[in-house]
Amino acid sequence: MAIKLLPWLLLLPLLNACQAKPERSPLATPADWTLPYGKWGFAFFTPKSLPATVTHVRIVDTEGYRSQFTMLDSTQDNPYSIGKWYDKVKRGTHFNQAIYPPQYMLFCWDSIIDKKTYQTEIFFGEPVWKKMKNPAAYKDMFGETVWFKTMLFGLAPEGKVRIWLQDDGRQPNYPVPVIKQQTFSDDKLDFCKGITRHSKGYGYTQTTQDFIKGKTYPYGNW
Repeated sequence: MAIKLLPWLLLLPLLNACQAKPERSPLATPADWTLPYGKWGFAFFTPKSLPATVTHVRIVDTEGYRSQFTMLDSTQDNPYSIGKWYDKVKRGTHFNQAIYPPQYMLFCWDSIIDKKTYQTEIFFGEPVWKKMKNPAAYKDMFGETVWFKTMLFGLAPEGKVRIWLQDDGRQPNYPVPVIKQQTFSDDKLDFCKGITRHSKGYGYTQTTQDFIKGKTYPYGNW
């Protein structure tokens, strides 16, 4: 059975309401997307020494539940992503966890390297949910089942965002196909307007200053 996403206009009131715990939309997907391993995680990272910070995440999942996250795992850089993405990044999650796969995600983030706030919105479809629900055709180095249970978001200069499902570390991470993805900044911000941890301005650490010295913005091909 084809899975129908919540229409964008119906998502708006759900995302504008602040809630202390997940609430449920009257429109939920008709299939069962319960994950066999329990919760899935999502993690954000950046290229080496090109920092960013995610400040707010909202998710509408395949059961119609909508959740918000303001206490998030830190956004760390990847030392092997220099000039281009390293395809075997691995991350663990603690706070960034949900029960059902995502239909829609919105997140606000400060690109410190760009010195601005971005708002990213993503719609996911059935191919992603199937990948998250089913095991890989191979085992890991210990002979255990490989599940695609961590979604990785790479945040790069110029507000560029790439998405993968984390593999076992020997195989390249799986690039996530999306239905729609868009990132806004400046006067196009709506939900994320004013959500920042750098209201007094952005500053580079010495590590970042040393790294970008002699390089031309945006410091790589992302």
